[in-house]
Amino acid sequence: MYKEINTLEQLRETVAAKGILKKIAFQDMDFRTVADDAWECWYSDCIFLGGEGIGAIRSRMDADCLVFPSFRDFPFDVFKGHLYTSESLYEGYVKGDPDSYADTYDSKVYNHYLEAGKQATGVKETLARILHDRSMNDALNDFIRNYNEKDIIGIMGGHGLLRSDESYRKVALLSKHLTEKGCLMVSGGGPGAMEATHLGAWLAGKDDSAVDEALKILSEAPSYKDRLWLDTAFKVMESFPTPAHVSLGVPTWLYGHEPATPFATHIAKYFDNSTREDNIITIAKGGIVYSPGSAGTMQEIFQDAVQNHYLSFGYASPMIFLNKEFWTEEMPVYRLMQHLIDKGKYNNLLLSITDSIEEAEEIIEEFRKS
Repeated sequence: MYKEINTLEQLRETVAAKGILKKIAFQDMDFRTVADDAWECWYSDCIFLGGEGIGAIRSRMDADCLVFPSFRDFPFDVFKGHLYTSESLYEGYVKGDPDSYADTYDSKVYNHYLEAGKQATGVKETLARILHDRSMNDALNDFIRNYNEKDIIGIMGGHGLLRSDESYRKVALLSKHLTEKGCLMVSGGGPGAMEATHLGAWLAGKDDSAVDEALKILSEAPSYKDRLWLDTAFKVMESFPTPAHVSLGVPTWLYGHEPATPFATHIAKYFDNSTREDNIITIAKGGIVYSPGSAGTMQEIFQDAVQNHYLSFGYASPMIFLNKEFWTEEMPVYRLMQHLIDKGKYNNLLLSITDSIEEAEEIIEEFRKS
């Protein structure tokens, strides 16, 4: 088991001890800032994931040490030690100038991703993406370690859901109430129902009327395809600054044409969508609410059902379908799953369907207390 070092403070404390340092993973650390103390150490079976000033201490390492290059010629941080934020993804964005998105970190990484190929074959490119996503996994695990696993709730739903749709408002209110009850809300981190999840969490602690005030601002750009989609989100954030709670968005550059919602205070963005999808469903052990969606939401439903059927993590979690008409008539997935349960093809599933966010809250609260 390796001890991980990913802040300068941790690095200073570690090398200040001098002597033999064994089984430590240094993540993107700048050893130039601690050059004297670093030279006084001997490194045994350590891992150096990028960083600066490594060459000066190469002679202080035994043969079991691993040194990874820094990949400085990539537009993304391969060994990122922390989750993203909207500030880091949208650095360079100028409010009032939607075209300035092209200058942001998020846009530059996405353009590189497209130019190199969504299914890149080059060794250096694929290795860089894998190492980046490994760093995201590490940062994600560090983040959720602070929460009881049944307090982590997922909301899935379509990216095309308009901000003016009543389902968007319902998701925002549901997320707001659950956040106020101590839940960490998680979504795919994009627009539509995903954005509504994080809007609700952002407004947690305020009166419910704040949701309608925010929706009035957002109504100027109801679709993520509208030029002012980001601007109106930032306007809401300025109107309701310093949120009292946090939320977690988990988007992907595979769907980079769908912007990541800035309402998520913590963002784990991935290149590999299968890793991203699995992480969302796996960490949301407190249950998942399914609002109306299409192909992506369908995939998540059956992926969640498999984990619950096999009790992959020791128990099944609630699967709550929000909007009876949609899930029984327009896209009758709930009826299919209920049929498969009746036939004995699915076991252990905790299915429910409702039009009421209050009922959805009660189901989640009962499970959290169980």
